[in-house]
Amino acid sequence: MRKIYIIHENDTWTEPLRRQLRERGLPFEDWHTDEGYIDLTQAPPEGVFYNRMSASSHTRDHRYAPEYTSCVLLWLEAHGRTVFNASRALRLEVSKVAQYAELGKCGIVTPRTLAATGKNNMLEAAKAFDKPFITKHNRAGKGLGVYKFDDVSALEAYVCGELFEPSVDGVTLLQDYIHSPTQSITRCEFIGGKFFYAVRVDASQSFQLCPADSCQIGDAFCPVGEQPQARFQIIDGFSHPIIEKYEAFLRQNDIHIAGIEFIENEKGEIFTYDVNTNTNYNPSAEQAAGVSAMGAIAEFLGNRLHGRR
Repeated sequence: MRKIYIIHENDTWTEPLRRQLRERGLPFEDWHTDEGYIDLTQAPPEGVFYNRMSASSHTRDHRYAPEYTSCVLLWLEAHGRTVFNASRALRLEVSKVAQYAELGKCGIVTPRTLAATGKNNMLEAAKAFDKPFITKHNRAGKGLGVYKFDDVSALEAYVCGELFEPSVDGVTLLQDYIHSPTQSITRCEFIGGKFFYAVRVDASQSFQLCPADSCQIGDAFCPVGEQPQARFQIIDGFSHPIIEKYEAFLRQNDIHIAGIEFIENEKGEIFTYDVNTNTNYNPSAEQAAGVSAMGAIAEFLGNRLHGRR
């Protein structure tokens, strides 16, 4: 029997999709790939496969889940199975350097970024910045390693202190700090390689911008003016020339489902800084807008399972 196979390492993040698949009576199976084994002499089962592996898996004690998932995806691809967000997508999920290289090929502007390994090289790289900059992990997710520094001495105090956290792959990025006059970022969601909706995210409180409920810390609302404003708000009728470039980028990298984030500076220039191929959605924002991205993904997978476009 052909099924939809969900490849992942986080049950909490995947449950909303499972619920949507159940509601539609679609056959599916969980492949929880934090560990396991495959027989390379055997053919995989028939069906369609959706990869939801996360770059932040190591924060849930699933250190080698991406590496094992890469083996699974290559096995599936070798046998001609239909895989959404396949091995090329996973390569970008676990490396922001890879993301920026591919975004640049599509004419998409990213913040100036230096990649460094080792504390001394981080400090040397920081000398290239004459204004505030941020650090972030190359293999990240959930805002891992994201801190703002005004100068090299501030960075030195951090990297030489007890609070320093290295990236799991050893590569730390140093990047221009882009000031948003609205203290917000925009996240564009794509399903089937096509734009679905954009959400404005209030970034005034922290760099923790994961939209899933399980990622939220503290109050879900941030007071702005006299009325509280939801931290995640779907933008009605969002339109921007960048969408066409994003869709071209997704096509060129065999990515079918993703969230892409950008920030706009005082001059109205936008800088794209993150591609998330294990995208989550904020249920409160979706309820307010009357949309369901997980529902749309379930429809997309069901159509492909039954040979429909």
